[in-house]
Amino acid sequence: MAEETVYLGLGSNLGDRLGNLRRALAMLAEIASIEAVSSVYETAPWGVKEQPRFLNAVCRARTSLSPERLLEELQRIEKALGRQRGERWGPRPIDLDILFYDELVRDTPELTLPHPLLHERAFVLVPLAEVAPVLYHPRLGKTVAELLKEVAGREEVRFYGPPASLWHETTPVAPHPEKP
Repeated sequence: MAEETVYLGLGSNLGDRLGNLRRALAMLAEIASIEAVSSVYETAPWGVKEQPRFLNAVCRARTSLSPERLLEELQRIEKALGRQRGERWGPRPIDLDILFYDELVRDTPELTLPHPLLHERAFVLVPLAEVAPVLYHPRLGKTVAELLKEVAGREEVRFYGPPASLWHETTPVAPHPEKP
């Protein structure tokens, strides 16, 4: 199978949040070629409000895995990093989502592509716009940058650290002076 470009969302709100994102990226690099990683952002929880704040990021990668096989691998990584399926939108050490799988549009009981809620989530659109502002959403007929302008809550997505903070344990993580 030819390699396809995928965009993956990463989130963590339990334990060592940044470490969880780092470990997830390292494991993702074993199944896909990571081409770009966004900055890290801290966000309020979505869905279930009474839980710790999340760290979120997005990566662009190339993979020869089918969408279903990629989903299986993401779930394997989540489990390896301590995620236990429980309350929907509840707290978790790691959450990995397929946001886009190339230009594929798919609706199955297991997988909807593009991700069906990404246009409602500032915590996804802010980092996604950083790595793919002109990426076109085939269902909505808009770019990621256009969707970001329309989403509520983008001012609540706070810069936490540069992309390098996900790759290097020693990279200091401090608020960016230009991004409140």
